[in-house]
Order: sequence, then C-alpha cells, then structure tokens
Amino acid sequence: MNNQDFTTTILVDQTPQQAFNAINNVRGWWSESIEGSTDTLNSEFDYHYEDVHRCTMKIIEMIPVQKVAWLVTDNYFNFTSDKSEWINTKIIFEIAEKDGKTEVRFTHEGLVPEYECYQICNQAWTHYIQDSLRNLIATSNGQPELNDEENSYNARLADKFDLK
Repeated sequence: MNNQDFTTTILVDQTPQQAFNAINNVRGWWSESIEGSTDTLNSEFDYHYEDVHRCTMKIIEMIPVQKVAWLVTDNYFNFTSDKSEWINTKIIFEIAEKDGKTEVRFTHEGLVPEYECYQICNQAWTHYIQDSLRNLIATSNGQPELNDEENSYNARLADKFDLK
C-alpha cells in the first residue's frame, strides 16, 4: 500500500544548519502568534488562528541538522465534523545534503486524503513549507501569519478557502 501521508520537499542553497535553525524558528515561517518554546526537545507550543484552528505540538525528536519531529497532542478545526483530525499525528522535518544543496523533506504523518481537512491542510502546508519556510531559510524572511489579524496571511488564506 502506498504511503498517503502529506509530504513536500524543498531544496535550498543554504547549509543544513541554516535549514535546521529556520525550521525551529516556527514564528518566522508559520505564525508570529505561536506560544511556547519551539526549539527545545520535549517542550510544547500552541498555535491558534481565531476560532478556525488551534493545536498543541510537543517536540518529540530533535537531532541537530538532521531531523525535527512534533507530535500533535491537541487540535481543533471549526470546519470539520471529526474533531479528532490531526490528534496523535506527527509533523516531521528531515534535513539532508543532496548534490551540494540542502534538502528539507516535510511529512505530516497521519494527514491523509481521507481526512476532511486534507485539501485545505495540503494547500496551507504547501504554502508554509514551499514559500514561507523556503524563504526564511534562503533570505531570513518568511511569510508567517502576523499577530495583527487584519493583515495576517492566514486571514487571506481563510477567505480564499472559505474557512470563516
């Protein structure tokens, strides 16, 4: 059976250390509203966007310049009927040198096409990894959601995908 977990990969010119540092700077590529430590093994952090999405992540694996993994310990979407989606799934970043470049492979293990949120989550993760994280690694400027909700990228994303 084919693995259907959501996966996307980026290739950058920067070093594995730069990629590792950027991944752990979650406020720099996902959301400025993250609460808690995002760069320490066994720590937990919270993400929220209005009453649309909130979750708690626990950092369960951290191998410098190689791998970071989070366990989703709690999650809420206001747009799914199954409120357990994402709970106990894993978000994994694998870093490797490839042909003189750095490859970052992002996998949301357990985020599968059968999930009600799959299409929206696929599009959101694709943006955050392919655009925001890539830019944070390459230029030190990601495109995270901003604290100011009127100007936040996620507000535009929510409007685009009818999440409100």
